[in-house]
Parts: sequence; C-alpha cells; structure tokens
Amino acid sequence: MNILFKKLIDQLLQIKSPKELEQFLGAILTPQELEAIPKRLEIVRLLKKGVSQRKIAETLKTGIATVTRGSKEIHLKHFSNIS
Repeated sequence: MNILFKKLIDQLLQIKSPKELEQFLGAILTPQELEAIPKRLEIVRLLKKGVSQRKIAETLKTGIATVTRGSKEIHLKHFSNIS
C-alpha cells in the first residue's frame, strides 16, 4: 500500500465526529469526487440487494463499467461490511 494512502487512512481515523468528517471530505475532495464516491457505495448496496447492473447504471446515471467494477469487488469480498 502506498505510504500516502496510509497517511490518508491515519488522518481519517483521527476524525471524531460526522461533522468533522464532512468538513474534511469537503475540503480534500472535488465536487465531482464528492458525488462519485457515494455513488460507488450505492452501486455496491444495490448490487448486494440483487438489482441488475443495467438497472443500476440507468438509475444512477453511471457507466456499466463502473457498476461491473463494483460487482467484481463484491466477488473479491471487499465489501462484506456494507449492506
């Protein structure tokens, strides 16, 4: 894992409240990233509920490749804590 990524994780773990986390993410991420990251989490949630990839792509107005990537990560068990 990249040392800068580890530093980011350490910083995130130091945040103590939802408001503080919201402020931090708003400061560090672009508006596009603030939209894309929650959308990717929603893709995972919908996939785990059994919604088709095509329906997710249409509903969230995202590319099918993005949805497929989420599906691959689920199969690798990278989202076992998301329901």
